[in-house]
Amino acid sequence: MDELTLINKIQRSLKDQYHNIGESMMSGTVDNMEKYKYMLGQAHTCLTILQDISNLLNEKEQKDEKGTVIKLNTKD
Repeated sequence: MDELTLINKIQRSLKDQYHNIGESMMSGTVDNMEKYKYMLGQAHTCLTILQDISNLLNEKEQKDEKGTVIKLNTKD
């Protein structure tokens, strides 16, 4: 299996799990505060992992050797 295919499957699974948690919370199946906090933590974890995967897949400006600082003093 290709690495990108595996990553896409993981992302899809996390998004599905996140949506299922949201639907469960909105449908009224949460009957106490402990269960609510647990489900909220699960949802937060799904989003955090999705963001981490996205950050790893995208190249960041910090890897740019030139940087993003603009020199205003050009009298060198």
